[in-house]
Amino acid sequence: MSWKLDPHPSFEAIPGPVVVCVMDGVGIGRGDASDAVWLARKPNLDRLTEIAATTQLAAHGRAVGMPSDDDMGNSEVGHNALGAGRRFDQGAKLVANAVASGSLFEGETWQDMTGRVRQSGEALHFIGLLSDGNVHSHIDHLFAMLRRSDQAEVKSVRVHVLLDGRDVPETSALDYVHALEELLETLSAKPGRDYRIASGGGRMVITMDRYQAEWEMVERGWNTHVHGRGRGFLSTHQAIETLRDEHPGISDQVLPPFVIVEAGGAPIGPIRDGAAVILFNFRGDRAIEISRAFEADDFVHFDRKPRPDVLYAGMMQYDGDLLVPSRYLVSPPAIDRTLGEHLARNGITQLAVSETQKFGHVTYFWNGNRSGRFDEGLETYIEVPSDTLPLVERPWMKAAEITDQLIAELRSGRFRHARLNYANGDMVGHTGDRDATVQAVEAVDLQIGRLLRVTEQLKGALIVTADHGNADGMFEVDPKTGEPKHDAAGKLAVKTSHTLNPVPLHIFAPGRSLALARDVAAPGLVHVAATVLQLLKLRAPSGS
Repeated sequence: MSWKLDPHPSFEAIPGPVVVCVMDGVGIGRGDASDAVWLARKPNLDRLTEIAATTQLAAHGRAVGMPSDDDMGNSEVGHNALGAGRRFDQGAKLVANAVASGSLFEGETWQDMTGRVRQSGEALHFIGLLSDGNVHSHIDHLFAMLRRSDQAEVKSVRVHVLLDGRDVPETSALDYVHALEELLETLSAKPGRDYRIASGGGRMVITMDRYQAEWEMVERGWNTHVHGRGRGFLSTHQAIETLRDEHPGISDQVLPPFVIVEAGGAPIGPIRDGAAVILFNFRGDRAIEISRAFEADDFVHFDRKPRPDVLYAGMMQYDGDLLVPSRYLVSPPAIDRTLGEHLARNGITQLAVSETQKFGHVTYFWNGNRSGRFDEGLETYIEVPSDTLPLVERPWMKAAEITDQLIAELRSGRFRHARLNYANGDMVGHTGDRDATVQAVEAVDLQIGRLLRVTEQLKGALIVTADHGNADGMFEVDPKTGEPKHDAAGKLAVKTSHTLNPVPLHIFAPGRSLALARDVAAPGLVHVAATVLQLLKLRAPSGS
């Protein structure tokens, strides 16, 4: 296998750096009051439509390896597609296939987990995001495992639910809890079965931190799920309804943690020696830290004591380089020969910059779910620490600081290729606050203006795109009528999840007349990598 990239036969190289700017969550929406991108004042993005080669890209569904075109894209699969230049079946599809074929339950890990608790008499614990958002998890996968636990003669099961409100409607938690409790009650009605919910809380408060931004989230999750420490309620319904009453208008994703207790106040499902634990999320970024908490012996981030002796597994292996976790139910996509690796093997210098919230997207996910660098001497990764303040109070996030770092490095002349991610459109869009999201988009546009100027000064090229939509759809839409939905109070129903909309692509190369290829029937994120190579006067490898 040769890594040598041939020169492009007909394109003259861009003399300056070739930069890819990913505006996270900035899609192309309806162009109405639901569309924070359309509402934003964005003179630089508007100007790009006039001075750059411009089109739209598919960023959801089968175009990025999801099971169907009804599945929204997300930052993980979007950056996989951007960095790989090819389409790979992603976590949701791989897990769905493994469940449908039964291979998940025939595998050694599932057999070990169920065998462990049959022998010890302890519970089989499931931890994960309870929704059908299909971004981090899917409730159907959990239901399938619960039914197979019953068939495998597992007597006791405890479920620790992380409430979504981010990839699904923001106050939909009770719908999923009701469906789960119905199934648990049905299974528990059988002789010798005791299947119940043991704990929970909002996904942005406990357990699902990423990129080590806030280990306190993981510690709260550990104390809630493992030790059963926290505010007690007799049922999950009671917990959610009480917390909502105490915090009017609160979204599910930020509901405080809770523990389900017996009538006497004892937690019904602490995780004890001899138990088995399955994290049923398939996406990696928000699963790595809690996995490390269960598995790592040299762990310094918080006091786990007492740490129970359990058998732990993830739905997938979330980091193939670090082997986290060591046991998993479904093998992750094998993404090889990425753009970053090709460039490194051809001696081309690379720069990746973002803030903590999306740092792994321009490194780990971009490189095919691979930690570290391909070549330490050719690659520079810069992480700008994210704020911990509420996003609606600082919708500009660290966009300016990212741009500062990028421009300083580009002016050094050391880098032939660079990539960056502005997290604003996605992270602020997930809050459901339309006005703050408008400000977020405007903050990104301001930085685009700075990138345009430095691109021109350095005789480079700038590719501006997004990994999926979000800010472009801030209200729920009735699929039958196409009109915005209203809640019970008559207000527009807030949408906090990603959209199915296409995303923009602008290729700005001052002094060059660029024409977009006419032979690409359905352009998508997977075509960006080949575009980068062409701007570098390199022919894309076969299959890209």
